[in-house]
Amino acid sequence: MSAILFGSISTLADTSELQRRAFNEAFSSHGLDWNWSRDDYRSMLGSNGGANRIEDYAASKGVEVDASAVHATKSEIFRSLLSSAGVSPRPGVVDTIAAAKKSGAKLGFVTTTSKENVSAVLEALSPQVSRDSFDVLVDADDVEQGKPDPASYAFALDKLGEQPSSCVAIEDNAGGVAAAAAADITCVAFPNENTAGSDFSSASETVESLDPARIESLVTARP
Repeated sequence: MSAILFGSISTLADTSELQRRAFNEAFSSHGLDWNWSRDDYRSMLGSNGGANRIEDYAASKGVEVDASAVHATKSEIFRSLLSSAGVSPRPGVVDTIAAAKKSGAKLGFVTTTSKENVSAVLEALSPQVSRDSFDVLVDADDVEQGKPDPASYAFALDKLGEQPSSCVAIEDNAGGVAAAAAADITCVAFPNENTAGSDFSSASETVESLDPARIESLVTARP
C-alpha cells in the first residue's frame, strides 16, 4: 500500500491570510496595539505554533502576555471566519484525493493544530473534502511535540501501518517540510500565499498546484 499525507490546513485550503486576520483581531480583543503586516507574518512562518509566535513577539516587545489565551481567541475568530469566508480547496487537492481513492492509496491529514480547527476547515470544505476523505486525522491532541518535530508523522505512520518509503507528504511551510524530512518521508512543498519564497530545500520539489499523477509517481519511486 501507499499513503498521501496532507500536512496542514493550508495544504487543503489557503487560509493563511484568514489566519493573519484572526491574529490581528485577537490582539485587538485583548487590548494589544499589535498589527502583523504580511511581511511581519511571513517572517514568522519558518516555525510552527501560533502560541509560540505570540510569545516570541511579546518577548521581542518586552511585554508579558498570556499567549495561550490570546491564541485561543485567535482560534475562535479563525473558525468563525472559516465558516463565513467561502473557502475552497486548493488547485489539484480534490483530484489528488479522488485519484488516491481510485488507486487504493491511503490518505492522511497530519497537522498539529487543534481538533476544533481541523473540524472547522473540513466542515468549510465539505462535501468536496471532508473527514471521510481521510484514513487518519492527526491533531494537537495526538502528539506532545509540534512540527518541525516528526512526532505527528510517526503517529500517522503507526496508525496507517505504513513505512516512510511508501508515503508522500504535502506541506505548505518550512517547519512542516522539516518534519516530513525528519520522518524520512518524501515531501512536496505546496506553498501558500504567505510562505512562497521560503526555504524548501528539504522537499523533493515545490509546486503551485497538485498533479495526481506526479504525486503517485513519487509514492512509487522509492524502493
